[in-house]
Amino acid sequence: MKPFSLQAPRIVFGRGAAASLPKEVARHGSRVLLVRGRSVAFVDTTVTQLQALGCTVTTLFGAGEPDIPQLETALTTARAVQPNCVLAMGGGAVIDLGKALAALIPAPRDPMAYLEIVGQGLPLDAPPLPFIACPTTAGTGSEATKNAVIGVPSHQRKVSLRDDRMLASLALVDPALTDHCPRGVTLASGLDAITQVIEPYLSARATQFTDTLCRDAIPRGLNALAHLMQGEDANARDDLAYTSLTGGIALANAGLGAVHGFAGVIGGRYGTAHGAICGRLLAPVLRMNERVLPDQGLKIARYQEVRRWLADALGGAPDSAFRRFEDWVDAQGLPPLSDLLPPDADLTDIATEARASSSMKANPVTLETHQLVQILWETLHR
Repeated sequence: MKPFSLQAPRIVFGRGAAASLPKEVARHGSRVLLVRGRSVAFVDTTVTQLQALGCTVTTLFGAGEPDIPQLETALTTARAVQPNCVLAMGGGAVIDLGKALAALIPAPRDPMAYLEIVGQGLPLDAPPLPFIACPTTAGTGSEATKNAVIGVPSHQRKVSLRDDRMLASLALVDPALTDHCPRGVTLASGLDAITQVIEPYLSARATQFTDTLCRDAIPRGLNALAHLMQGEDANARDDLAYTSLTGGIALANAGLGAVHGFAGVIGGRYGTAHGAICGRLLAPVLRMNERVLPDQGLKIARYQEVRRWLADALGGAPDSAFRRFEDWVDAQGLPPLSDLLPPDADLTDIATEARASSSMKANPVTLETHQLVQILWETLHR
């Protein structure tokens, strides 16, 4: 057995778990910075309960995926109130914003100093504030990761603020908070969750521990998403929330791959929904990886497993599973890649930037720029 290490926050998972959230947050002090989405009534209830416990709550609303201008504005507000902790309640974008604020409120430098690729990539100068994450969608697994994805408009990129100390003090995942999430959001976020257990399973950095998590989560997540596209199902919500959490742990410890290498570039340039990019590029990337992969029994066997799990969840034969997945996302109404990219998009430029991304480093095979261009071209013209 190969040696491995594990990084994960303290985790509380289960229906009804959110009832303990106010007391958990109040343990960290009386000045709470709340970063939230707008649509979940339970967030309002949590604020009331925190105030009843003697906490002062300063609220910031997340507006789309966080970028440098939004982060800088939020930092000005947050530093003025000197919070003891940061609580983020919302989707992955809200949690990333909250995580970044918890990291940067004590930091003396400009945010760009700490960003990878387009910034200086410096380690944080001071420990982050305690951070509590409570997701209300099932997709990114951001509650379990040590990075926050931030858009940098001046570079047309999405990159990470990353530090081992950015892991949440508590990741509280209550699947009930995702009940009746809109169908389109469920689809896009669910496709992200599935991608984030498939890529770590096939990753060059996979470990025995992440393998164990992903082997359970991949079929569980595929079946859950298929059920939710047919109608509301509490058990499927539970399974998809678990898959999302598992994906966060897996990617933090085993990395991702070419799908996310593309997603950071395309999302940063064109503001395209992350989950939609993952859903459109997952099968084409798997197909190319399998085509290029050396004839190594263990690696080939993993692709055969993924094909079988796809076939079991969506129907059809394993040999045609990647095509079946593409047809299935068509049928669910996911926009085609031609709607996610402008007509004049430079595929070579996108591929070149994607190849240099941090996510690409864990892809199971090295893909050359022309092969990445071929993935995009074949997806556009399928």
